[in-house]
Amino acid sequence: MEKLKVDILELLKEDARRSPELISTMLDVPEPEIKQAIGELEAEHVIVKYAAVVNWSKVSDEQVTALIEVSITPERGRGFEGIAERIYLYPEVKSVYLMSGAYDLLVEVQGASLKDVASFVSNKLSPIDAVLSTKTFFVLKKYKQDGIIYEEHEDDHRLMISP
Repeated sequence: MEKLKVDILELLKEDARRSPELISTMLDVPEPEIKQAIGELEAEHVIVKYAAVVNWSKVSDEQVTALIEVSITPERGRGFEGIAERIYLYPEVKSVYLMSGAYDLLVEVQGASLKDVASFVSNKLSPIDAVLSTKTFFVLKKYKQDGIIYEEHEDDHRLMISP
């Protein structure tokens, strides 16, 4: 991929609200060229969506996030694709990753309560024929995600003690 497009992607990843005019100024490239490159990136589905990063813990403590390790038996001819698709189509599922190691898929789920997430696992995920086992971990607090620190760092104001 050409350097201009990579530079544009990096700037938009950092702040998706940057206008083509601002990107043009930052990269010292004419604005029509920036607009054309962004249009191509969108058409090629390199840029899939523009989204805000929200620290939901500041809005509501009601959301529960869980990471679920899922071991599965791959389907003949499709491997992991069909099962992953079946799982990611549930509205509770926020992310699905194919992993190397002790399990096959890592599924991120959000629900209104622990009970909702447990219900999803027992009533929707576990009954899938190809699912061999699941292991659920509840997220207690997010410190950093996608390179974004969620909590402001507080300086340590304690006095140093020396012998």
